[in-house]
Amino acid sequence: MSTSIVIADDHLLIAKAISGIIEQFRHFTVLYEVENGLALQEKFKNPKNIPDILLLDISMPLMDGFETARWISQEYPHVQVMALTMQNEDEALIKMIKSGAKGFLHKNIHPTELEAALDSLVQKGYYFPDWATGKLLHTIASPEKAEQSQIVLNQREIEFLKLAATELTYKEIGEKLYCSPRTVEGYRDALFEKLNLKTRIGLVVYGIRNKIIDI
Repeated sequence: MSTSIVIADDHLLIAKAISGIIEQFRHFTVLYEVENGLALQEKFKNPKNIPDILLLDISMPLMDGFETARWISQEYPHVQVMALTMQNEDEALIKMIKSGAKGFLHKNIHPTELEAALDSLVQKGYYFPDWATGKLLHTIASPEKAEQSQIVLNQREIEFLKLAATELTYKEIGEKLYCSPRTVEGYRDALFEKLNLKTRIGLVVYGIRNKIIDI
């Protein structure tokens, strides 16, 4: 049975190109392309236009990827959102995770990785490449299979972890905590070592998984 896909991207040439590539995959079918979230909302008024997977550009006019992902998560939770992006900044990725995205794809990936990503989304419920800390994110999707962490964080580490889940820069986090950027980096590095993590995304996922951070 074919898995249906919709592409939301204001760069229609890119959307058409991705659509053409996907149409060559055996188990996937593209229903249509739209230029933003508002156009998608109009399409969804017809139940026949609701796909299994939404490939969603982050940067779009009128209704961007963050707002669209939140709407999908609330109104159509069975639709799996895969974010399309040309960026990999921590703040944007964290915001998309909290908005309900189940995966990330760079627009310049090879078609074979695109097909593998779509297969992973269907079979596992997620696709996050190494730079998005995929294995950790999978524990959110399958909390019943994950072991409860026995690591104890102090109050300062918890405060930092909660702020790390926002769009604040490390400098701005320092201002919130009334400390220098160097001290903030010290909190970060200490948590990296304590939790055996390497990225800010990993810290956020740990916080969500262990109910330190609300989403």
